[in-house]
Amino acid sequence: MQIQINTDHNIEGHEAMAAHVSSIVESALSQVSDHITRVEVHLSDENSDKKHGNVDIRCMMEARLEGHQPVAVTHHAEALHPAVDGAADKLCRLIDSTLGRLRDQKSHKE
Repeated sequence: MQIQINTDHNIEGHEAMAAHVSSIVESALSQVSDHITRVEVHLSDENSDKKHGNVDIRCMMEARLEGHQPVAVTHHAEALHPAVDGAADKLCRLIDSTLGRLRDQKSHKE
């Protein structure tokens, strides 16, 4: 599973942050990683120009599943790490649900 991390100009994309984000994604998706070819993580600070408001960090994750359409989730939080954690949890649940539906459809066709 390949992990690509993108940040806007308001978030510093240094190596330590990228390594931490990658480890969160790998850990959260470890059970379904066999079905994922790539995960794209997009991090942005939506209120950087306003300097107020608590929930301004946005983490969007998109997973590309083998042989299927990509799935994506978004999570907002007050800081980078909770935003990444929340998005990773949502993505894991979405992939579990998607793979479950695909299994059910396959078993009904047989």
